[in-house]
Amino acid sequence: MHERGYYDRFGGAFVPEILAATFDELVAAFAAAKADPLFRPHYEAVLAEYAGRPTPLTFAANLTRHFGGARIYIKREDLNHTGAHKANNVMGQGLLVQRMGKSRVIAETGAGQHGVATATMAARFGLACTIYMGEVDVERQRPNVFWMERLGAEVVPVRNGTRILKDAINEAFRDWVGNMDTTHYVLGTACGPHPYPEMVTYFQSIIGHEARRQILAIEGRLPQRVYACVGGGSNALGLFSGFLEDPVELVGVEAGGEGLDSGRHASRLRSADASVGVAQGYRTFFLQNGDGQMRETHSIAAGLDYVGVSPILAHFKESGRARFEAVTDDEVVAAMALTMRQEGLIPALESAHAFARAFAEAPRMKPDEIIIINQSGRGDKDIFTVADAFDDPQWQAFIRAKAAVYTAKEGSHA
Repeated sequence: MHERGYYDRFGGAFVPEILAATFDELVAAFAAAKADPLFRPHYEAVLAEYAGRPTPLTFAANLTRHFGGARIYIKREDLNHTGAHKANNVMGQGLLVQRMGKSRVIAETGAGQHGVATATMAARFGLACTIYMGEVDVERQRPNVFWMERLGAEVVPVRNGTRILKDAINEAFRDWVGNMDTTHYVLGTACGPHPYPEMVTYFQSIIGHEARRQILAIEGRLPQRVYACVGGGSNALGLFSGFLEDPVELVGVEAGGEGLDSGRHASRLRSADASVGVAQGYRTFFLQNGDGQMRETHSIAAGLDYVGVSPILAHFKESGRARFEAVTDDEVVAAMALTMRQEGLIPALESAHAFARAFAEAPRMKPDEIIIINQSGRGDKDIFTVADAFDDPQWQAFIRAKAAVYTAKEGSHA
């Protein structure tokens, strides 16, 4: 990494002058925390005591038999408190907020898992909390909105632009400009201006370091490949961080949506539709047109339809350190269904992208080879989207009955 957070030609800190001092404060606070020999042990102790770390590395015996190829292990980030890897980052940033003496946090969220995790952290540390969420995501992730509000957060639906994650990020930055003295922006992924890509990766690296120790304890050797889904990049960089110095292939899996030739996807590193640009404070691959206007994205998974990607992963692509693939919505639903039936695990739709690609490649590997899939979150948050994808008639009947009850209640109060 170069000065001001560059990873070769990607990254940087393109921030308005009004935010420069705030970013300098954050850079200094993060550097001081890393240099403090007590900070990392305190951070890991908080995660152990409050969030449930370490998360297990589960051998998927049934899936391994089913495919007849590589031995399949699953890193269980779904077992973190709040149900995803997001707790790792927000608890770390919460400790930085305490060091900086601020009283309020703001965040963006797509799938809602980062929003729930941030609201949980704010409740734990006694902080005011505002969450920005695209209006489209508010509708398809209503259960997470419910929990954020019950935890005491204000959830602000964003109705600008395409009304998804990138628009929520824009609104969060606007809020921050007006409330810098009291507020910290808990950015949820390894994107944005320096120091966020480095900082989020630092906190999420606990995933990969645990997984490396666990696989060596279980198998006595390293895996041949590790798989993680890629939206912004936080869970992928978390897993990859444990194996960067090892001869292990890193495979990031993006949202292929309805196909890379359909124009309805969110693949920045695998498709030919992205180009390098500067937006939201940093340089990376963005899905944009020739005029630099951001394209609309699509994914069945709300957490993967971001228009950009971590500058660290962009660097990994150009340097050849990681390989990036994309899978379609249909492949994701099929992988999720197979995992539930074979292993009794319910991966989030985001995580199921990694499962889908691993399932395509595992049968072609040798039985003595090992892969690790990062189950970055649990799928119960996706019940509405998944039930629609499965076209479940009993679920549809349930929703109709509930709608009738609410309609009757509204009528009685009219």
